[in-house]
Amino acid sequence: MASRSLPQRVVRAVGASPDSERVARVQELAYGPVIEWVRRTPLHTDVLGHSIHPSLTDVTTGCWLSTSLLDLAGGSDSRRGATLLAGFGLLASVPTAFAGAGDWGEMSGAERRIGAVHALGMDAATLLFVGSLVARLRGEHRIGTKLAIAGNLIIAGAGVLGGHLALHRGTARRTSTDIGSAGDSS
Repeated sequence: MASRSLPQRVVRAVGASPDSERVARVQELAYGPVIEWVRRTPLHTDVLGHSIHPSLTDVTTGCWLSTSLLDLAGGSDSRRGATLLAGFGLLASVPTAFAGAGDWGEMSGAERRIGAVHALGMDAATLLFVGSLVARLRGEHRIGTKLAIAGNLIIAGAGVLGGHLALHRGTARRTSTDIGSAGDSS
Protein backbone atom coordinates (compact mmCIF):
# COMPACT_ATOMS: atom_id res chain seq x y z
CA MET A 1 0.00 0.00 0.00
CA ALA A 2 1.32 3.44 -0.93
CA SER A 3 2.23 5.75 1.91
CA ARG A 4 -0.04 8.69 2.64
CA SER A 5 0.96 12.17 1.50
CA LEU A 6 1.85 14.85 4.03
CA PRO A 7 -1.54 16.61 3.69
CA GLN A 8 -3.33 13.28 4.22
CA ARG A 9 -1.26 12.57 7.32
CA VAL A 10 -1.97 16.05 8.68
CA VAL A 11 -5.72 15.69 8.13
CA ARG A 12 -5.68 12.27 9.80
CA ALA A 13 -3.74 13.67 12.79
CA VAL A 14 -6.16 16.60 13.13
CA GLY A 15 -9.12 14.22 13.04
CA ALA A 16 -7.62 12.04 15.78
CA SER A 17 -6.33 14.82 18.03
CA PRO A 18 -7.80 15.39 21.50
CA ASP A 19 -6.87 19.06 21.05
CA SER A 20 -9.17 19.18 18.01
CA GLU A 21 -11.96 17.78 20.16
CA ARG A 22 -11.40 20.56 22.69
CA VAL A 23 -11.59 23.12 19.86
CA ALA A 24 -14.85 21.52 18.72
CA ARG A 25 -16.37 21.70 22.21
CA VAL A 26 -15.48 25.38 22.57
CA GLN A 27 -16.93 26.18 19.15
CA GLU A 28 -20.09 24.27 19.96
CA LEU A 29 -20.55 26.42 23.07
CA ALA A 30 -19.71 29.65 21.27
CA TYR A 31 -21.68 29.03 18.09
CA GLY A 32 -24.48 26.72 19.29
CA PRO A 33 -27.35 29.23 18.91
CA VAL A 34 -26.08 30.31 15.48
CA ILE A 35 -25.84 26.70 14.31
CA GLU A 36 -29.41 25.95 15.35
CA TRP A 37 -30.66 29.09 13.61
CA VAL A 38 -28.74 28.57 10.37
CA ARG A 39 -29.92 24.97 10.05
CA ARG A 40 -33.43 26.38 9.53
CA THR A 41 -32.40 28.88 6.83
CA PRO A 42 -31.78 28.64 3.07
CA LEU A 43 -28.03 28.57 3.85
CA HIS A 44 -28.53 24.95 4.93
CA THR A 45 -30.62 23.33 2.25
CA ASP A 46 -30.68 20.28 0.03
CA VAL A 47 -32.08 22.13 -3.00
CA LEU A 48 -28.74 21.96 -4.84
CA GLY A 49 -28.05 18.36 -3.90
CA HIS A 50 -25.02 19.55 -1.97
CA SER A 51 -24.08 22.11 0.62
CA ILE A 52 -23.91 25.72 -0.52
CA HIS A 53 -20.86 26.28 1.71
CA PRO A 54 -18.19 25.09 -0.80
CA SER A 55 -19.61 27.38 -3.50
CA LEU A 56 -19.63 30.35 -1.14
CA THR A 57 -16.02 29.69 -0.13
CA ASP A 58 -15.03 30.33 -3.73
CA VAL A 59 -16.39 33.87 -3.48
CA THR A 60 -14.70 34.62 -0.16
CA THR A 61 -11.33 33.08 -0.96
CA GLY A 62 -11.42 34.42 -4.52
CA CYS A 63 -11.79 37.97 -3.23
CA TRP A 64 -9.04 37.52 -0.67
CA LEU A 65 -6.58 35.82 -3.01
CA SER A 66 -7.22 38.57 -5.56
CA THR A 67 -6.53 41.14 -2.83
CA SER A 68 -3.05 39.72 -2.34
CA LEU A 69 -2.44 39.35 -6.07
CA LEU A 70 -3.21 43.04 -6.56
CA ASP A 71 -1.04 43.92 -3.57
CA LEU A 72 1.93 41.99 -4.94
CA ALA A 73 1.61 42.64 -8.67
CA GLY A 74 -0.56 45.72 -9.11
CA GLY A 75 1.52 48.42 -7.52
CA SER A 76 0.12 51.48 -5.79
CA ASP A 77 -2.48 52.02 -8.53
CA SER A 78 -4.27 48.85 -7.40
CA ARG A 79 -4.65 49.80 -3.74
CA ARG A 80 -8.29 50.85 -4.09
CA GLY A 81 -9.16 47.60 -5.86
CA ALA A 82 -7.34 45.52 -3.26
CA THR A 83 -9.18 47.36 -0.48
CA LEU A 84 -12.54 46.76 -2.16
CA LEU A 85 -11.78 43.06 -2.63
CA ALA A 86 -10.73 42.69 1.01
CA GLY A 87 -14.04 44.27 2.04
CA PHE A 88 -16.14 42.19 -0.36
CA GLY A 89 -14.39 39.07 0.92
CA LEU A 90 -15.37 40.02 4.46
CA LEU A 91 -18.99 40.54 3.40
CA ALA A 92 -19.00 37.17 1.62
CA SER A 93 -17.43 35.48 4.64
CA VAL A 94 -20.59 35.97 6.73
CA PRO A 95 -22.98 33.71 4.76
CA THR A 96 -20.05 31.39 4.02
CA ALA A 97 -19.36 30.92 7.73
CA PHE A 98 -23.05 30.50 8.53
CA ALA A 99 -23.46 27.82 5.85
CA GLY A 100 -20.34 26.03 7.09
CA ALA A 101 -21.57 26.17 10.68
CA GLY A 102 -24.85 24.59 9.65
CA ASP A 103 -22.99 21.76 7.92
CA TRP A 104 -20.63 21.33 10.86
CA GLY A 105 -23.58 21.00 13.24
CA GLU A 106 -24.43 17.68 11.58
CA MET A 107 -20.94 16.20 11.78
CA SER A 108 -19.56 13.83 14.38
CA GLY A 109 -16.30 12.08 15.21
CA ALA A 110 -13.21 12.86 13.18
CA GLU A 111 -15.20 14.94 10.69
CA ARG A 112 -16.43 17.18 13.53
CA ARG A 113 -12.87 17.63 14.80
CA ILE A 114 -11.46 18.36 11.34
CA GLY A 115 -14.30 20.82 10.71
CA ALA A 116 -13.64 22.57 14.02
CA VAL A 117 -9.97 23.14 13.17
CA HIS A 118 -10.96 24.25 9.64
CA ALA A 119 -13.36 26.80 11.18
CA LEU A 120 -10.77 27.99 13.68
CA GLY A 121 -8.33 28.63 10.83
CA MET A 122 -10.97 30.48 8.84
CA ASP A 123 -11.90 32.56 11.88
CA ALA A 124 -8.24 33.52 12.30
CA ALA A 125 -7.94 34.39 8.61
CA THR A 126 -11.11 36.47 8.79
CA LEU A 127 -9.72 38.44 11.72
CA LEU A 128 -6.51 39.05 9.77
CA PHE A 129 -8.57 40.38 6.86
CA VAL A 130 -10.51 42.65 9.22
CA GLY A 131 -7.15 44.01 10.35
CA SER A 132 -6.02 44.28 6.73
CA LEU A 133 -9.11 46.28 5.76
CA VAL A 134 -8.79 48.60 8.76
CA ALA A 135 -5.11 49.20 7.98
CA ARG A 136 -5.90 49.95 4.33
CA LEU A 137 -8.67 52.37 5.27
CA ARG A 138 -6.18 54.19 7.51
CA GLY A 139 -3.72 54.44 4.62
CA GLU A 140 -1.38 51.79 6.03
CA HIS A 141 -1.30 49.63 2.90
CA ARG A 142 1.97 47.86 3.76
CA ILE A 143 0.47 46.53 6.97
CA GLY A 144 -2.76 45.67 5.13
CA THR A 145 -0.76 43.72 2.56
CA LYS A 146 1.14 41.76 5.21
CA LEU A 147 -2.04 40.90 7.10
CA ALA A 148 -3.75 39.77 3.89
CA ILE A 149 -0.82 37.52 2.96
CA ALA A 150 -0.87 36.00 6.45
CA GLY A 151 -4.61 35.45 6.12
CA ASN A 152 -4.20 33.75 2.76
CA LEU A 153 -1.52 31.43 4.13
CA ILE A 154 -3.88 30.35 6.91
CA ILE A 155 -6.69 29.92 4.37
CA ALA A 156 -4.49 27.54 2.39
CA GLY A 157 -4.14 25.23 5.39
CA ALA A 158 -7.76 25.56 6.49
CA GLY A 159 -8.84 24.97 2.90
CA VAL A 160 -7.02 21.65 2.80
CA LEU A 161 -9.08 20.55 5.80
CA GLY A 162 -12.35 21.85 4.36
CA GLY A 163 -11.64 20.35 0.95
CA HIS A 164 -10.90 17.00 2.58
CA LEU A 165 -14.25 17.08 4.35
CA ALA A 166 -16.26 18.08 1.29
CA LEU A 167 -14.49 16.04 -1.37
CA HIS A 168 -12.94 13.05 0.36
CA ARG A 169 -15.41 12.48 3.16
CA GLY A 170 -18.45 13.75 1.25
CA THR A 171 -19.78 16.01 4.00
CA ALA A 172 -21.06 18.52 1.43
CA ARG A 173 -23.45 15.98 -0.12
CA ARG A 174 -27.15 16.25 0.56
CA THR A 175 -29.65 13.48 0.15
CA SER A 176 -33.21 14.20 -0.80
CA THR A 177 -36.00 12.27 -2.37
CA ASP A 178 -36.61 15.36 -4.51
CA ILE A 179 -33.20 15.13 -6.18
CA GLY A 180 -33.06 12.77 -9.14
CA SER A 181 -34.35 9.24 -9.19
CA ALA A 182 -32.75 6.03 -7.95
CA GLY A 183 -31.47 5.28 -11.45
CA ASP A 184 -30.27 8.82 -12.15
CA SER A 185 -26.46 8.97 -12.18
CA SER A 186 -26.14 12.75 -12.51
